[in-house]
Amino acid sequence: MKVLLLGTGMQGRAALHDLAASPVVSEITAADREIVALEQYVAARGFGERVRCRHVDAAHPKALDHLVAEGFDVVVDLLPAALMGRVAAAAVRHGAHLVNTMYVSPEVRALADAAVARGVTILPEFGMDPGIDLVLLGEAVRGFEEVTDVLSYGSGIPEPAAAGNPLRYKISWTFEGVLRSYRRGARVVRDGALVRVGPTEQFLPEHVHEVAVEGVGLLEAYPNGDALHFLEPLGLDTTRLRNAGRFTLRYPGHCQFWRTMVALHLLDDEPVEVDGTEVDRKRFLAAALEPHLQYGEGERDLGILRLEVAGTREGKRQRVVFDVLDRKDLATGLSAMSRLVGFTASIGAQLIGTGRLTKRGLLSPVTDVPWAPLALELEQRGITVTRTVS
Repeated sequence: MKVLLLGTGMQGRAALHDLAASPVVSEITAADREIVALEQYVAARGFGERVRCRHVDAAHPKALDHLVAEGFDVVVDLLPAALMGRVAAAAVRHGAHLVNTMYVSPEVRALADAAVARGVTILPEFGMDPGIDLVLLGEAVRGFEEVTDVLSYGSGIPEPAAAGNPLRYKISWTFEGVLRSYRRGARVVRDGALVRVGPTEQFLPEHVHEVAVEGVGLLEAYPNGDALHFLEPLGLDTTRLRNAGRFTLRYPGHCQFWRTMVALHLLDDEPVEVDGTEVDRKRFLAAALEPHLQYGEGERDLGILRLEVAGTREGKRQRVVFDVLDRKDLATGLSAMSRLVGFTASIGAQLIGTGRLTKRGLLSPVTDVPWAPLALELEQRGITVTRTVS
C-alpha cells in the first residue's frame, strides 16, 4: 500500500516511524512545509528508500490537490485542523482513503455521500482522544442492557519527576491548540441532570472533580467537549443516564490557575489592540509560554486514558474500567502523546489499506471500528490497555 502522510510534526513523526516499520506499507510520501527539517529527520532515522520527502504548503489548494492526485491508497492527515476539509475534499476527489485525528468538521461531514460514491473510506477522530477512547466506548457498552454512567478521561502531562515548573505542565501537543480547548465548553450529565458548561466555565469548582491514577497520584478532571454527541449513535437512552462526561486530567492547581486567566480575559477570542496592532490573545500566550514549557533531555511525558462505564448486564449492576498509561520512549524519542496519536493514525491507515476495515463513506470510531484488531496492534507497539470489571 502507498501512503501519503501530510504533516510531520510531533504526531506526524510518530506516524512516519510506525508506517516505515510496517511490512504492508510499500511506499510512504511524507509531506510538510518544513522540508529541510523533514529531510534531516528521515536521514537521521535511516528509514530507507521507501520514504520520500516532499515539500507542500497545504494552505495553497492547488499544491495540495496536485500532491494527492499522484495516486495513494491512503492519506493520513496530521495537518492543522483548519485544513481538514480541504484535505478530505482532495482525497475523495482522487479516490484515496483518509484518516485524521480531529473532530469531524461540517466540511468533512458534507463529503459523506461523495465518499460512498467514490468508494472512499473517511476515518476521522482516530488518534488518542478522540480515537482510542471512542473505540473503547463502543466496546465497553456492548452487552449492557442499560447504561447509567459513562465517564471518559484523557491527558498528556509530564511524569511527576518532570513536572517541576509552576504550571506542572509541559507541551506534548500544539500549545495554541491546548489554549483553544480551554474555551471549548461542554455538555455533561451530573446526578441525572443535563449540565451545559459554557466556554468560560469549564474550570469553575462545581465542574471539576478529582481522579486517582495509579503511579501518578491525584489529578483534577475538568469537562472537555460534548459527551452526549458520542453516546447517541450507540442507541443509549441519554435521558436515563446518571453521570456522563468527557474530561481532561491535569495536576492539582491547574484549574485554579486557568480559572484566573479566564477571569482576566486572557483567553478571550477577540483580539486586543496594542499600539495600534491587533494581537490574538491565545497566540500571544502560546508564544510567550512555550519556551518555558518544554521537556528537557531525558524527561518523559505521560499519555493517560480512562473510560468508566456502569450499568446493568445480565440483570446485575456492573462497572467496566479501561485504562491506558503510556510513557515517552527514550530510545526513539517519541513522546507518549505522539505515540498514542501518531501510531493510532498509522494503524487506521493500515486497517483500511489491508482490507480489515471495508466500510465506505464517513466512519465513526465509536460504531465502525472493532476493538479487537486495534487492541492487538497497540499491544504490538508496547501500548497496553487494562480492563477491570467490578
